[in-house]
Amino acid sequence: MVNTSGGSKNKSRAQVEREKLLAQLDAADKDVPQNPGLFNLTVKPGESFADMFEKSVGERDFKLGDIVKGTVVEVQEDYVLVDINYKSEGLIPISEFRVVDGARDIAVGSEVEVYIDRIENENGMVVLSKDKADMLRAWNDISRAAENEEVIEGTIIAKVKGGLSVDIGVKAFLPGSQIDLRPVRNIDAYIGKRYKFKVIKFNKKRGNIVLSRRALLEEERESLRTQTLDAMKEGSIVKGVVKNITDYGAFIDLGGMDGLLHITDMSWGRVKHPSEMLNVGDEIDVKVLKFDTEKERVSLGIKQLKADPWENVNAEFAVGKKVRAKVVSLTDYGAFVELAEGIEGLIHVSEMSWTKRVKHPSQVVKVGDEVDVQVLEIAVDQANRRISLGMKQLEPNPWLEMKEGYAPGTIIEGEVKSITDFGVFIGVEEGIDGMIHISDFSWTKRINHPSEMFKKGDKVRAVVLGVDVENERFSLGLKQLEADPWSNIEDKYKIGNQYDVKVVKMADFGVFVELESDIEGLIHISELSTKRVDKPEDVVKVGDVVRAEIISIDRDSRKIGLSAKLVKLREQKADVEDYVKKATATAKTSLGDLFGDTLKASLGEGDKKN
Repeated sequence: MVNTSGGSKNKSRAQVEREKLLAQLDAADKDVPQNPGLFNLTVKPGESFADMFEKSVGERDFKLGDIVKGTVVEVQEDYVLVDINYKSEGLIPISEFRVVDGARDIAVGSEVEVYIDRIENENGMVVLSKDKADMLRAWNDISRAAENEEVIEGTIIAKVKGGLSVDIGVKAFLPGSQIDLRPVRNIDAYIGKRYKFKVIKFNKKRGNIVLSRRALLEEERESLRTQTLDAMKEGSIVKGVVKNITDYGAFIDLGGMDGLLHITDMSWGRVKHPSEMLNVGDEIDVKVLKFDTEKERVSLGIKQLKADPWENVNAEFAVGKKVRAKVVSLTDYGAFVELAEGIEGLIHVSEMSWTKRVKHPSQVVKVGDEVDVQVLEIAVDQANRRISLGMKQLEPNPWLEMKEGYAPGTIIEGEVKSITDFGVFIGVEEGIDGMIHISDFSWTKRINHPSEMFKKGDKVRAVVLGVDVENERFSLGLKQLEADPWSNIEDKYKIGNQYDVKVVKMADFGVFVELESDIEGLIHISELSTKRVDKPEDVVKVGDVVRAEIISIDRDSRKIGLSAKLVKLREQKADVEDYVKKATATAKTSLGDLFGDTLKASLGEGDKKN
């Protein structure tokens, strides 16, 4: 029945054993009666035991590399026994079964697909491999997916050089550039997650598989972009996801395309940085402000979803209204405060205190403070959105009290607080200084700088000249403590009278002479001599006494003009009537103008005579 002769050296041990067993069964067939219960087989007339054995093992033609289904019959410490309907069970290393929640994902009775790695080992058992079966099946699936551009799923398992390793049944490579649409900073965040991929490179012989997630995302984005473009229009309200945040705004993913939400369009109020309002990944509603179809640029806004708070500002914050506000920023000239969401006003430094000299708002307030303010002025138009506020207006105005308490003519005494080029400030009351202007130092003396008469800390008596409430000015005078010597100057001195005067000061345009204590006059260079004078010092010097005639008196300007030249002309008995008439007639508020005219006239006459 079974040929067991010859060629045994070329047969495997399993084949030899198999043939021996079949021969024994064939021999037993002659002596053993048919028994339906033997081997649990159904015996047919004329059928041998060898034939029945062949049926019992399935008469399958197993060979290396086959993938077959088997049933787990036993789970050992190192191996799993699997029945593949062959004469002996097969062995699979237990390491090829996954560990799930601390236990191997395998149980007796479960069905598995296995790869026949060896027909039998030294113990006569079939050696099987689950990993190789999974791998071959995976390669077939991958090959089909690559050829048909199908999508496959896999789990990212590790970070490798240049990208990530992905388990898709076999290990595949996901380059860093193919992970997402944008460069990925934290690549570790993807490990352990399951995604869909596209096979972009496949080489079975080399075991090389390259995947791309970005390709799928681009396809999805392009599909969404087409839908978004069709639905996009200015004024529409759409949903988006915050994709990226910059110093000047945020980029919003609208579905296949991005829009820019500028920082100025995030809130009607003050926003220092977009991160104060948004986080990457936030889903938000935005309004399409502008859509450039050619460049496919979209400008978005959030604040436009609410009414402009400035539309009702005049009704909400009427001039004179008292408001509680929060300081949001400081500048050199004042403090900006938030009156309501989206509405800010300015407290200028000059409106912070009635009495303090506030050089910087930080002397009074700081960012975050809540202060009471009064609305002073509102300007709302296309060019301006401005509310002027005051803090001092909520307190009594001390300048009104000062005006009532210090009538003009009141004599006060105070200390010199500061000295400037134009005068000195005298302390009058706490926080209020009065100023003596340099022009009010003396009726007669010419003061070049206040420091010639005062130093800081000096005690000074002065006369109140007036209190300007609106401009917050307290004016004082020093010379007003004495009678004005110029009040009756025209009674004391007459045009045409001659006096012996002393030269007290030299100037390029003439010399100043003293008529009496604190009363000076000017002899212009053109009136020093009947001859041409280039420099006053060529004719006189300080301390000299000269005879001069008064040719003009200007009480308002406190100026007296004299002429030594006219005295000489009279001594020479020259005809000076026309000269005197001209000199008198041309007396003006500005002696410079007068002396300019007389200089021209005298030079003209001198040229004729010379």
